[in-house]
Amino acid sequence: MSTEFKEIVERVRELYMRYGIKSITMDDVASQLGISKKTLYQFVSNKEELVGKVIDLEIELLNKGMECPERDNVNAIEELLFVGKVINKKMKELNYSTLFDLKKYYPHHYERLTKARREKMHINVIRNIEKGQHEGLYRNDLDSNIIARIQISRAESILDNDIFSVEEFTSERFFTEIFVYHIRGIANQTGIEFLENKMRDFDINDFNSLFKQ
Repeated sequence: MSTEFKEIVERVRELYMRYGIKSITMDDVASQLGISKKTLYQFVSNKEELVGKVIDLEIELLNKGMECPERDNVNAIEELLFVGKVINKKMKELNYSTLFDLKKYYPHHYERLTKARREKMHINVIRNIEKGQHEGLYRNDLDSNIIARIQISRAESILDNDIFSVEEFTSERFFTEIFVYHIRGIANQTGIEFLENKMRDFDINDFNSLFKQ
């Protein structure tokens, strides 16, 4: 992908995230980006292809966003806190009509995004469990594959039902409860004690609080 086209895709992603996908036509894209339709069609042949390129970018950002840059300097519980905070921030910024449009009008691309999210989450959960066990923070009798699938199912069920409002499941209280619930289920006594000490200084809006010793 050329630098010029990547910039176009990034700006189209912003439009879709702000206004949804269905309402944004190719004319709108050209107008909002200040380019001609001829220029736009040099890169893609139709809206379906453009949506696909945006999803390619979204998958790339997803993979980067679920990585903890401090992985080598923090333990498994701190790593989960970091990734969880990143995801919480992204969920607050998400336009849920965009997801609805993607699922309804571009199901193939919705499935690609879902598959990528599941695969990345599955890998991360298993890797985190193995790390926590090695560090003596997690129980050694865990079935990491089952736990990874439970986590994926839990995350998707929260998004796909109306039991919790967007405001509720992106709140600090919700994040804290579900995080503590998960860690208490997989941690040994040492891990639980570390968790309790860590949560005393935890501030979901302050990433620096995560790495306080």
